[in-house]
Amino acid sequence: MQTVDFHCDALSKLWEDSSASFKNDPKLDVSLERMIQGHVDLQVFAVFLSEQYGRPSFERVLAQIEVFRRRLADPGFVKPLLWKEQVQAIREGSGKDRYGLLSLEGVDGLEGNLHYVRLCYELGVRCMGITWNYANWAADGAMESRNGGFTERGRELVRLCNEIGMVLDVSHLSEAGFWELMELTSRPVIASHSNAYTICPHPRNLRDDQIRALVALDGRIGITFVPWFIRSDGQGVKPEDLLPHIEKICELGGAKHLMFGSDFDGIDRWVEGLAHPGHYPDLQELLLKYYPEDEVRGWMSGHALRFLEGNLPSKAEDKS
Repeated sequence: MQTVDFHCDALSKLWEDSSASFKNDPKLDVSLERMIQGHVDLQVFAVFLSEQYGRPSFERVLAQIEVFRRRLADPGFVKPLLWKEQVQAIREGSGKDRYGLLSLEGVDGLEGNLHYVRLCYELGVRCMGITWNYANWAADGAMESRNGGFTERGRELVRLCNEIGMVLDVSHLSEAGFWELMELTSRPVIASHSNAYTICPHPRNLRDDQIRALVALDGRIGITFVPWFIRSDGQGVKPEDLLPHIEKICELGGAKHLMFGSDFDGIDRWVEGLAHPGHYPDLQELLLKYYPEDEVRGWMSGHALRFLEGNLPSKAEDKS
């Protein structure tokens, strides 16, 4: 069964280790070999700038984009996904080609310069998470205790992203920022890797009214495999523990808005038996025990691809 995964941090690991190969390096959760094993035809690759390497900068954003180009795209491991016209090719690809979509996890490295947003777009970035866990120049993150919303510069960022066709991602955004974005945006948004707060009350998860709002906007919610976002203790988490999150989102009207955003390579503990993309077929087998095949196909790829087809920019209309 074809699979789309809307979040991983493999680029950060590859940037940190210049000797690592995306082809089959066991140090990576996500590799070409494991994408093939798991029938992952599209993987979203986040540009994440860890503060352990100093203050986030645009130079480091460019460095990870270059990692994607030189070590994933140029060798032919993945094809960059840029345009809505390419989505049909993914649907019809029969596993022949793998695609990669670039995302920015937090705009900290853009340094408040909106010209850098356009440059990222020209370099292939098609999705932007506004914050990581804490405050930056645009907005507050989900772990920022004051729970503030957007700065004026952040509001300009939203308007620009809507204008050029950059998808906005609310995973990691503060609750106040989430509701402000719902008022600001003229386009659907996603939560690339977040679960249901009612099931596991972690600040990174979505409350019921947030899930309803994303559904109403025809956005998407990527169920994530971060153990402590699945169960509060984060210990001995099994794939079955994802089912209450799926049930809750479906109960709130989100059955046709679900997808997956694993956060592989961004975690150091894994769901048992779900530690890399090669395990996706096992997850599918579990889901098929409880849900109809057409619903599972939607969650594995269909809803994500439909969103991208509707919200990626068109190459025919691009004026960049």
